[in-house]
Amino acid sequence: MPDSARAGEKTLAQDPEDMPADAGLVFIGHITTLWQDHHACPKSGTQAQDTCTVHLDPRYQDGLKSVESCSHLIILYWMHEARRDIIIQAPAFDSVTHGCFALRSPVRPNPVSLSVVELISVNGCTLKVRGLDCLDGTPLIDIKPYFPSNDSVPEATVGWHKQRSHPDRRSTDL
Repeated sequence: MPDSARAGEKTLAQDPEDMPADAGLVFIGHITTLWQDHHACPKSGTQAQDTCTVHLDPRYQDGLKSVESCSHLIILYWMHEARRDIIIQAPAFDSVTHGCFALRSPVRPNPVSLSVVELISVNGCTLKVRGLDCLDGTPLIDIKPYFPSNDSVPEATVGWHKQRSHPDRRSTDL
């Protein structure tokens, strides 16, 4: 059962007949974590220090060639238990509502999430990583190398985040 909407949130009316066909997304494995409930998950991968395991389906093992040479990876995953109907959200860390596309929340029409993780080890189709923020059993969508020269934009800003009005705001809340 989905959590109740917070004050100020707006949900989408979803008619299954109006929903477009799926894009043919294939889950290539799953992720093992310590977290069984979304309330226990870290709020972002950067806050997660626990080691998690990425299990790649053996059919895709050849795609891991040279991955062991990467210090960090981008892991894309499907937040399978997230709500998909809240378009305006009231994050707990802010007193102002925001559109789902201005947030990193898993609650969105397509609950695709990503984390930059530290690669600890590779053993066959199993990767040990640090920096994930998802539930145990989360479906894996993709693995990509993290290139600091391409993927880091130090001057990037999120204007509303700097102007948050919540009295308990912390710079680590995303």
